[in-house]
Order: sequence, then C-alpha cells, then structure tokens
Amino acid sequence: MHKVIKSIAVVAAAALTLTACSTGGAAPSASDTGPKIKIGMAYDVGGRGDQSFNDSAALGLDKAAKEFGVETKEAAATNGESESAREERLNQLIDAGYTNIVAVGFAYAPSVGKVAKANPDVKFAIVDDASEASTGDNIMNITFAENEGSFLVGAAAALKSTTGHIGFVGGVQIGLIEKFEAGFVAGAKAVKPDIKISVKYLTQPPDFSGFASVDKGKAAAEGMYQGGADVVYHAAGGSGGGVFSAAKAAGKMAIGVDSDQALTAAEDVRSVIITSMLKRVDVGVYTFIKSIHDGSFKAGNNVFDLKVDGVGYSTTGGKIDDIKAQLDAYKADIISGKITVPAAPAKK
Repeated sequence: MHKVIKSIAVVAAAALTLTACSTGGAAPSASDTGPKIKIGMAYDVGGRGDQSFNDSAALGLDKAAKEFGVETKEAAATNGESESAREERLNQLIDAGYTNIVAVGFAYAPSVGKVAKANPDVKFAIVDDASEASTGDNIMNITFAENEGSFLVGAAAALKSTTGHIGFVGGVQIGLIEKFEAGFVAGAKAVKPDIKISVKYLTQPPDFSGFASVDKGKAAAEGMYQGGADVVYHAAGGSGGGVFSAAKAAGKMAIGVDSDQALTAAEDVRSVIITSMLKRVDVGVYTFIKSIHDGSFKAGNNVFDLKVDGVGYSTTGGKIDDIKAQLDAYKADIISGKITVPAAPAKK
C-alpha cells in the first residue's frame, strides 16, 4: 500500500541523511566479480519501518543485497516536500556513486523523468507509475494490479461480515488508491450484492498527509465501526495503524495492505487483522536489481498481477482458512478472464 508523498527547500533535502547499508555480512554469489553493484533506494513518506508500502520495497532490496552482494544506500521523503527536494535526493544518490536507483512511489514520477534524462547512464526503477512523465530508455516502471488483489480481500470482508456492513479507508483520493477501492467494492458485491460499504478518504491532493496520519486513520475507522461496519480495509500507508487501533478498541475486524500486516503491525493490534492485500513491491524491486545483476535490464512498464503473484492475500493467523477455497475460486476466475475487475470506482 499503494502507497507516498507530496514544501521543503533543497537545503532541507540536502540535510537528509543518506543511510549507507551493508549487505549484512552476506557473501556475494560466485558469479559476482569486480566492483559491487550500487543500488540507491529513495523511499516514499514514512521510509523503511512504515510496516506497509515502503517496508515491502525494503524487503526486496534486502533480499537482493543478500543474494547478489550489492551495496545499498537509502533515503526517505518527508511529507509536503517540494519537487526540488525529490530531485535533490535522487541526485545525491547518483553523486555518491549509486548509479542504479529505485524510486518508491508515484510522487517521484516528474523527478525521475527529469533526472533520468540528465543521466542517461544511470538506470532507474519507479514503483507505482508508468505515466509519460516517468518513461524513458533507462527507466523500468513497476506497477501492480491492485484492483485484482483488492477484489479478493473485498470478497473476504463480505464473507466474514456478520452485520452486512463493511468499510474502506483510503489515504489520499487519487487514481491509484481508487483502484484499491474499486476492486474491494467489486469483490464484496460479488459475494453480497446488497452489502453496505462505507468509503472514506483521509485527505485530498495536494495534501498527502493521509498516508502518514495514524490519528486520521483511527478517526475514520472509528466512525465506520460505530456506524455498524464490522470489517474495514485500509489503503492508507502508515495511517493504517490507526485503523487497526480502532478495530481493536471496537472488537471488530480489519484488513491490511501491501505487506502481511498480521506480521508487521504493532503486536497489540495484529489479532484484529484477518488478512492483508499483498502488493508485492518486494518482487518488483528485486526484479529490477536482478536485471541489473544479470545484465538483462529492460526499460518499460512491468505489470505485476494475479497471474504472476504480484498481488494476492495473506493467510497468517488462520482467520480466513474457512473461506480460502472460495477466494481461490475467485482468483482463478480473474486469472482466466471470467471476472474482469474494474480499475476505477463506479460513478455515483
């Protein structure tokens, strides 16, 4: 989840600490010769440790670092920063010798396009964007079928609900997050056409604080639970922690996003998470780094969908074991084309 995002002067950006990370002592593979590959990771707001979108990207980076012996350096965005700050972050990584760059989040699209054009020998990957602004001969675009994975957890929510009322909390109302909503609603209605679904977005662009506000997430979910919802799905990045807290206090259920949040969320709220929509940002990041290592880098859009397990759902805790066969039947129908999942909410 999805994730993220959009003023801070360049001076402030320059003051950001670029944390150099070793490979944890892992020995390079036998095929590694010569200088180590250097990978720069520019995280979205929240950075490593957000328990969601950025942490999924970090997982892919860590796996590649261990497997290929690459050297890494990381930096994270701050909420409300300027476009020049994002550009400066990318340029700092390049100036430090990290000439393979992963930009985590669509907010980097303009800066990746600009910096990539000015540095044709540097290879880039950007997560969650394949717009004209971020395409080029040295840019790999990593995107996901979030609507497909969200369909499955929407079906799970409907199957688990006893009140016939569920909810969706989106971080910021943008096209990317609306994909999550569209799939979730479609999946729930495939199970129960008359189910009630409450939808709340925490902020509207250009305010992207909805991806990093636990208080806003908690307040939105509290309102839904008090209104009768018994399962709430969030696509709100770090704000999802508030959704889980609200579920815990209300004795209700929640659904995580991006990572398996029954494993990554604060321990005191993990019990309320019945499943998470898995968005395998780690797979996308690993795929990019592996292509650098193998010399097989190819620019253009790479879509990670259900067919390639780029999205899916988690089963940690066994809370949806009783409905897994039904969810897998929906998954098979989506993969076969029997079910087409909408990528945008229906007009109201």
